[in-house]
Amino acid sequence: MAKSLLKKRTKIVATISDKNCEPQFLRRLHESGMDVVRINSAHLDPEGVRKIVSNARSVSDKLAILLDTKGPEIRTTICDEPIRFLKGETVRVAGDAEAKTTHEVINVNYCDIAKYVPEGVFILIDDGELEIKITGCEGRSLIGRMENDGTLGSRKTVNIPQVRINLPSVSERDLSFIDLAVELDLEFIAHSFVRSKEDVLAVQRLLDKRSSPIKIIAKIENQQGVDNLEEIMDHSYGIMVARGDLAIEVPFERIPGIQRNILARCIEKRKPVIVATQMLHSMIQSPRPTRAEVSDVANAVYSQTDALMLSGETAAGRYPEESVRTMARIASEVEQEKDQYIEMPAGSLSGPVSAYLAKVAVKTSVRIKARTILADTVNGTAIRNMAGFRGINPIIAHCYSHRTMRELSLSYGVIPVFVEKKMTVDEFIHTAIRELLKRQSLRNSDIVVVLAGNFSRGTGFSFIEVGTIDYLRERAGVTDDDLLA
Repeated sequence: MAKSLLKKRTKIVATISDKNCEPQFLRRLHESGMDVVRINSAHLDPEGVRKIVSNARSVSDKLAILLDTKGPEIRTTICDEPIRFLKGETVRVAGDAEAKTTHEVINVNYCDIAKYVPEGVFILIDDGELEIKITGCEGRSLIGRMENDGTLGSRKTVNIPQVRINLPSVSERDLSFIDLAVELDLEFIAHSFVRSKEDVLAVQRLLDKRSSPIKIIAKIENQQGVDNLEEIMDHSYGIMVARGDLAIEVPFERIPGIQRNILARCIEKRKPVIVATQMLHSMIQSPRPTRAEVSDVANAVYSQTDALMLSGETAAGRYPEESVRTMARIASEVEQEKDQYIEMPAGSLSGPVSAYLAKVAVKTSVRIKARTILADTVNGTAIRNMAGFRGINPIIAHCYSHRTMRELSLSYGVIPVFVEKKMTVDEFIHTAIRELLKRQSLRNSDIVVVLAGNFSRGTGFSFIEVGTIDYLRERAGVTDDDLLA
C-alpha cells in the first residue's frame, strides 16, 4: 500500500503559556503534530501574548494562532497561595474584583453576584473542584456551605448552573485583547461562553471597526449556547465544544450526545469544529494516557471533528511533547478505520458549480483510489466546502495568501501551502505537480485529482482534471530540472 501523504487528517490545537514558549519547544510540538497555537488570555498579560506570537511566527508561517477571550464569565480573584477548604465549612462569596481571595472570603470579578443568586443554589468553582451551597445573603455577599474538600487557586472559573446572570458579551479586558489580536494579525479569536448570536456579533462589530479579517470561533459551554447553536453557527467561522464548563452548566451525562450533535451540525454546515477540555488530562503528570482518555480522543476522531485541543497538557504539563504525539498517534490510527467520505449535499459555501465540482472531486478520488486532491484557493471557502465531505484523501490546498494558508490549518484533511497567484490552469498544474513531486515520493502510475479556477475573481472551482503523475507531469511540462530548482 502506498504511504499516506498526510500523517493525520485531524488537526491539533495546543495551548501555550508564556512560561514555556521558546522557539525550540514550539518547533518540537509542531513537528509532533501541533497545527494551531492557542493562547488563553485569562492567564496572560499582553507582553506574554506578544512573546508567544513572536516565537510561533518564527517557527513556521503555517502555524495558525487562536486567542481565547474570557467572554461573559465569572472568575475568582487572585490569592496569595492555594487555599484549602474542608467540607462543612461556612464561606462567604463576595463581588469585589479588586480584593484578594482569602479563606474567609472568596471574591469574584462580578460585583452583583449577590443580586442574582438565590438561596439553595450551588456555586461550582474550578470546573466543579469546589462546590458551595448558598444558604443566605448578607448585604453584597453570599453565605454558603462547602460541600466537599478542595483547594482553590487564583482566577478560577465560577459556574452557577441554571441561573442566568446578566453579563456583558465583551469585558473591558476582552476589548484590550481583541485590539491586541488585531494588531498582531492573528487568525482566530475563540470567544468564551457564547450564549446567542448577539455575543458573536458583539465581537464581530469590534473586528469590523478595525477592518480585521480575524475569524471568530464560538465556544459552546453553557445551556444557552446549546439551545441557540443554529444561530450561533450562522454568525461564526467555527465552533469549539468546550466541555469543561459545559459539563458544569448541563448534566454531565448529556455531554456525549451534545458533542455528537454539534459535530454533525458543524460538518453539515462546513464549520470547522474543535473538541476541547481534558482530552489527555492525566498526561499533565503522567507520560501515558488512561484508557478512558484514549477512547475519548478516538471517539471525537470517529465523529470526524476537524480538530482536537490540548489545554493544561501543553500549557503547564510535564509531558507536552508526549501529549501531542500521543494525540497524533491516536488520530492517525482511528482515521484508518473511518468511512471513505460522507455522502451529503454539495453545500452552499461557494457557488453551485464550485460546490458540485468539490463533491465530484472527493467522490472520484475515493472511487479511483487517487493519492491526493490538488486545489487552489483565494480565501479558503471552496476548500472548506470540500473538507466537509471528510474524504480519505488529503487535500493539498495551494493558497494565494498566507492568512488563508494558516486558516486552513484548522480544517480536516487539508495540507495548506502558500504559492504566488497563478493566472491560468496550465500554470497552476505546472506549479502544483512540481511542488508535489519535490515534497513527496510518488509513482508515475499514482492518480491525482486536480481542481482549479481561482485565478481572477476567486469565485471557486471551475475546472477539474484527473490523471496519473506521469500524464500530469508531461501535460504540465515539469522537467527534472524543475524538480532540482
